[in-house]
Amino acid sequence: MSDLILFWHRRDLRISDNTGLAAARSQSQKVVGVFCLDPNILERDDVAAVRVTYMIGCLQQLQQRYAEAGSQLLIIQGNPTQAIPKLATALNARAVFWNWDVEPYSQERDRTVIESLQEKGIAFLEKNWDQLLHAPEDIVTGANQPYTVYSPFWRNWSSKPKAEPVATLQDAIALTAAEQEQAKQAGAIPLPTAKDLGFNWENELVIAPGEAAAQERLEEFTQNAINEYKEQRNFPAVNGTSQLSAALKFGAIGIRTVWKATKEALENSRSDEVETSIVGWQQELAWREFYQHALYNFPELAIGAYRETFKNFPYDNNEEHFQAWCEGRTGYPIVDAAMRQMNELGWMHNRCRMIVASFLTKDLLIDPRLGEKYFYQRLIDGDISANNGGWQWSASSGMDPKPVRIFNPASQAQKFDPEGEYIREWLPELRSVDTEFLISGNISAEERDALGYPMPIVDHKKQQRIFKERYQQQKS
Repeated sequence: MSDLILFWHRRDLRISDNTGLAAARSQSQKVVGVFCLDPNILERDDVAAVRVTYMIGCLQQLQQRYAEAGSQLLIIQGNPTQAIPKLATALNARAVFWNWDVEPYSQERDRTVIESLQEKGIAFLEKNWDQLLHAPEDIVTGANQPYTVYSPFWRNWSSKPKAEPVATLQDAIALTAAEQEQAKQAGAIPLPTAKDLGFNWENELVIAPGEAAAQERLEEFTQNAINEYKEQRNFPAVNGTSQLSAALKFGAIGIRTVWKATKEALENSRSDEVETSIVGWQQELAWREFYQHALYNFPELAIGAYRETFKNFPYDNNEEHFQAWCEGRTGYPIVDAAMRQMNELGWMHNRCRMIVASFLTKDLLIDPRLGEKYFYQRLIDGDISANNGGWQWSASSGMDPKPVRIFNPASQAQKFDPEGEYIREWLPELRSVDTEFLISGNISAEERDALGYPMPIVDHKKQQRIFKERYQQQKS
């Protein structure tokens, strides 16, 4: 058996601050990366073309980074439960390392790979959490149970020391020519394009892929926008968020690197207001981790509601209303602007994600799982835990102490898009409408007809009453 350690990348597409990769390099200089194009993921009906395009961009840069470190990243395609052990055996690898994941499919897949490697006498890295600052088993209640409410989770999570970034892969040794041929025989292929895989994204990526771009974005955000994050984060017309969600989903940047940047920003803060903004963003990182812990501890969240009241809620699921919501033609300007932004860019501002999710579930009375899936089919940062957590929060079906939260589209627009800048950007047909009427949605039928903009498909006040009545009936 050779000294080779094969490092299996999944949602950690970088060579810096990668705990599993650093562990591999500490045990051998001969470390080679591998990424498996998994049909169990790529052939699902909820895969976004923009997300695959971003992923391929990350892999292109990852291959370059491996080359700079003296090694290489292999690409294989097929079911990883067979493909990974096959490649490891062909290369006579002494170990396969990877970082653990919270998702139910990943857990099942990894257990099968471990069994196969054990049968072949190939070592593997014990459970290693790279995408989390704290392992799920480390953040528990006094009764040793997982948290189901964010606030006490945050108090516990934030009180614990955070690990520093780990070393970047360097001075590694690549495969020999003979081993490269063996890798080809075992299924190694050139990196395909997204189009080669059947995903066609014609627009530019709103978020540049890769490790370097993610690091640059982090530095730009923590040196500037983070100082006003608390005030600016809710205004979709303002570039006030980090836009690091895709990088965190695919691991183009390490979470320890991100946390360290927030600590440095805090050390350099010069006012209570700035400090509050920085802590506010840290709390968003904790929300991300809360949802990952929740999915790990309660994998049933991936397929249904957490709250009993909503497990069999009588939704209408009107197909015409759902299609109008998907296409951004509900007649509610802030809702339609947000949906059109997502359809065109593959990204949506977080405040708007809450608005449209509330509208789908509380106004249109449509099952949140349909909206959750549509988001996953469109978003560059589509992540099961964050997407599921956000939708259950908005639908009132998840882990949230406030059971009924309903967003009024008009008041949300008045508060967070007071000049109508965001609405005008994404609904060009309404640019001439006076701001007062634009953000309230009180546009006459005649004007809507002249501008080619639809009437509201439902009445918010009426639908709010219906939702509350059904909720009370379900509770009783």
